[in-house]
This record gives sequence, structure tokens and C-alpha cells, in this order.
Amino acid sequence: MSVLGQYLFNGLMLGVIYAMVAVGFTLFFGVLDVIKFSHGDTLMVGAFAGLAASIGLLMLHIESPLIQLVAVVLCAVGVTALLGAGIAKFLILPLRRAPPLNTLLATLMLGTVMRECVRLFYPDGSNPKPFPALLPTASIELGSLSLRLDNLMLLGAGIAIIAGVHLLITRTRFGMAIRAVAQDGETARLMGINFEAVVLLTFALGSAMAALAGVMNGLYYNEINFNVGLLLGVIGFAAAILGGLGNIYGAILGGFLFAALQVLGSALLPALVPDIPSAYKDVFAFAAVIVLMAWKPTGLIAEPSSERV
Repeated sequence: MSVLGQYLFNGLMLGVIYAMVAVGFTLFFGVLDVIKFSHGDTLMVGAFAGLAASIGLLMLHIESPLIQLVAVVLCAVGVTALLGAGIAKFLILPLRRAPPLNTLLATLMLGTVMRECVRLFYPDGSNPKPFPALLPTASIELGSLSLRLDNLMLLGAGIAIIAGVHLLITRTRFGMAIRAVAQDGETARLMGINFEAVVLLTFALGSAMAALAGVMNGLYYNEINFNVGLLLGVIGFAAAILGGLGNIYGAILGGFLFAALQVLGSALLPALVPDIPSAYKDVFAFAAVIVLMAWKPTGLIAEPSSERV
């Protein structure tokens, strides 16, 4: 039971991170029908910005974990929100009338540029970086199951962030503006909604969520590297497609489902085929996603669509 409980907890922790990344893809696709393939690398930039903030505070002899944590989060969110808004302003919106393939290719190349800039210009950026442990590391014993307090805090924070974004979109005027632009941008303009401002703020929000996911990933594994956004970006996009691209509930479901497939693969593969290590869990998860996508091409929760005539 303790092993089963540990697998379950690991799946929940990974699911929260994947869901946060997938929600960003869904927000971008919802407002402009674009796939922003630099999203994973935006996550990586946020994680490195947070790490730089922590190193800067240590150079100033400020060693309080709480102050460092606040600085890491604020720096990561601030940098990536500005980066996301800038990408929308100077890359996505100018290509709005271009074929979708142009936007996809441009964001894919931008992600490569961001990744290589960190690798080349961040001090020793090509090697993994230790991420500071800023949360309590005490353990909570639940029978034979031992759970670390920092992981529980990360899980609770991730769920709170997802719930907060959901409430923002469904219960506020800004969320209503996002939904109006997602449904019909031209009509939203005629109703007095500032289309460009909504787009920029939406890209800032999605990028900030990616930064928080990157910081959570760093705190969970105590390490980041310049390639961290590449895999998380692909997983987040796969989760968004699996759940139903454009549907926030589908993105959340897809994130947790992908994490469940990974955990299932890490548990089953060594048991069924001893020669296959648990490191092949990603192969198992992606193969299962391919099968599910062939079964439900529109995603598990398909976004209703209509065509104006």
C-alpha cells in the first residue's frame, strides 16, 4: 500500500505541472487559434530567471528561504509574463493573417533561439543547475506511507493556481472578455472589448503559469537544465490535445491522464519485462496517447465548434 500511495502521489504531482503547461496551450489556442511551440522554452526561461533571483539574493547575503521563495516566484512570473506579452505583440499578432503554419514555424524557431541563448550565455548553461530547496523537507508519516512536506505544499499550490485561473476565466470580467474573444474576435471588438489588450494579457497569463510550473518542477527535482522546457512543452501540448485543445477542463484532464500513464508505465514495464527499465515510461505514455488520439481525434472533451455562413 505504501508503494501504491507513493505512485499515486507522484502521479498527482506530475499531473499538476503538466496541467499548468497544458492550460497555457489552451489559452493561446482559444484566443487566437495558434499553437505557440515556444511555450515550453518560456517555462525554462522562467525557471532560470527564478534561479538567478535566488543567486542574486545569496550574493546580497539574504539567506531567508521565505524571502528567496517570494523573489524566485515574482522574478519568474514577471519575466515570463513580459516575455509572453512581447511574443504576442511582436510575433503572434503580426502573423495573425498569415497561414497557421507560419506561426507554428516562427514560434518553434523562437523556442530554439531561447533555449540556445540560455545554453550559451547563462554561466555554464549547458550543464544542469541545482535548484535551491526553499521549502521544508520534513516528512509526514501516514502509516507506512511517508510524504515530504515540501511536495505536499507544491501539490497544494499547483491545485490552487489551477483553481484560481479557472475562477479568473469563469467569474471575472477579464475572463468574460477572454471567452468573448475566443468565441468571436470581430464581434468582441464591436462590443467594445480591447482585442489586443485581451490577447496580450492572455499570453502573459499563460506564460506566467508556465513559469510557475517551471519553478515547481525545479523545487520538486531540485535541478533544472536548458532542455527542461523541451520535454515539458511536448508533454503539455500532448496533454492539451489529449484532453481537447481549446477546452480548459480538457487540458487539466489531459495533464493528469498523461501523468497517470507515465506512473503506470514506470510501475508496469519493469514488472512485465524485466529487461526494460522504468525510464521508458515516456515511451509508454506517448504510445498510449497515440492510441487514445486515434480513438478520440477531437480529444476527450471536444470543444464545440461552429462555422459562420
